[in-house]
Amino acid sequence: MTLDAPNPSPNDTTRASAPGVDGLGCHAGRETMLAAAREAGAGETLARYAKDYPAGPHDQPQSMCPAFGSLRVGLRMRRTATVLSGSACCVYGLTFISHFYGARRSVGYVPFSSETLVTGKLFEDIRESVFQLADPEKYDVVVVINLCVPTASGVPLRLLPKEINGVRVIGIDVPGFGVPTHAEAKDVLAGAMLNYARKEAEQGPVQAPRTPRATEPTITLLGEMFPVDPIQIGGMLKPLGLAVGPVVPTREWRELYSALDCCAVAAIHPHYTASIREFQAAGRPVIGSAPVGVDGTAAWLDDVGKVCNIETAKVDATKAALLPAIRGALDGAPIRGRITLSGYEGSELIAARLLVESGADLRYVGTACPRTPWSERDREWLEAKGVRVHFRATLEDDVAAIDEYQPDLAIGTTPVVQAAKSRSIPGLYFTNLISARPLMGAAGAGSVAATLNAAIGNKARFEQMSEFFEGVGRGATSGIWPEAAKIPQSETAKREDGAC
Repeated sequence: MTLDAPNPSPNDTTRASAPGVDGLGCHAGRETMLAAAREAGAGETLARYAKDYPAGPHDQPQSMCPAFGSLRVGLRMRRTATVLSGSACCVYGLTFISHFYGARRSVGYVPFSSETLVTGKLFEDIRESVFQLADPEKYDVVVVINLCVPTASGVPLRLLPKEINGVRVIGIDVPGFGVPTHAEAKDVLAGAMLNYARKEAEQGPVQAPRTPRATEPTITLLGEMFPVDPIQIGGMLKPLGLAVGPVVPTREWRELYSALDCCAVAAIHPHYTASIREFQAAGRPVIGSAPVGVDGTAAWLDDVGKVCNIETAKVDATKAALLPAIRGALDGAPIRGRITLSGYEGSELIAARLLVESGADLRYVGTACPRTPWSERDREWLEAKGVRVHFRATLEDDVAAIDEYQPDLAIGTTPVVQAAKSRSIPGLYFTNLISARPLMGAAGAGSVAATLNAAIGNKARFEQMSEFFEGVGRGATSGIWPEAAKIPQSETAKREDGAC
């Protein structure tokens, strides 16, 4: 969907100023875009992102456009409209998400030119478009996302009305030069929504959730996960007199209130820094790691017992009932082989713990996400088992680990898998084949063993294929000529004379 750009408002006080950015585009480079954004008034936002999502020691890992994450959060929510403000090529690429995830809804776009960008008319166009969308019969919230160029140009989404006809309006900046990964961009929008919902709840009664509220105290789960996992976690909590709460990012606005009204928050994905800040502002304790494997489940239940004041005897009884089944599932589906694992979802460390407890010889874990206090227990546990953990890992880091450890299986992103297969090493895509499976409790134990063992068993086939196709795609067969073809001098003379 393209929203028509209406006539500008006569109120010039809300127009963006963009000194020195006429014609500024994505090609300008990260430092140029950062400097322009700071000059245009986005310095405070960028400083907060730099603190929430530290990029070091290098610039940032390679990833898809980070706005992918924020857009995904909005498209998964009912009664939520999303409008993108950015270059047409970026918006075109990002609309792929709505098709890829089967969202079956339009993505709003307000087109602009250098003139409307610099004069501030773009902001007025966005404002008018938000007013057109704000129909309380259709939407609870309208989300507007600034991409790189509008952020660098200082388009001030903070000046949009906070509410129109009962419809909430949330404007966020998600530039590729300020938010390192799409996983963290999910937190940008989730955190902004939690902030809005928390302030609403502080002012008085709010709308009840669609599903009935649990009578027991709840644990809110932070981070997207396989649908079976919350059910498994709910089964672990029931003997403690607790219930599983909403999963953040939520599927509906009113679930945010339930998420805030919890006993504690489980940071299953530990990089949701902005969201955790909102929960802490609401006085909710946060638990790191996840109930994966035997050790992870035992430690996680202990933490839940402490923060929710559950009797130690009840926690011990729950562990005694649950852990043998998890141990049995792990022993019944062992993984045999040397593995390297990497990804950009944020669940890499807990998936790695599960592989280690399943018997895998795991040597390396790389994650594009940053190191946070909520991932420390997983890091310490993995390193104690001899696994090298690399935060903010780049493609080069992951491929170097493959070359160093020569695994029987490389689990990673698409280019990592491609690099492994070109070396006759089986590879599996982490996002679709690991994180899209249950990881928690007895259901998680053994859930990936068959797939991983089958892939490891394919090594001989990869070696045969590599031998058969040796040389194909390299040198003269790559389709790229290393130098211009040489034409005999006699032929050159003929062509200069006009001969065919």
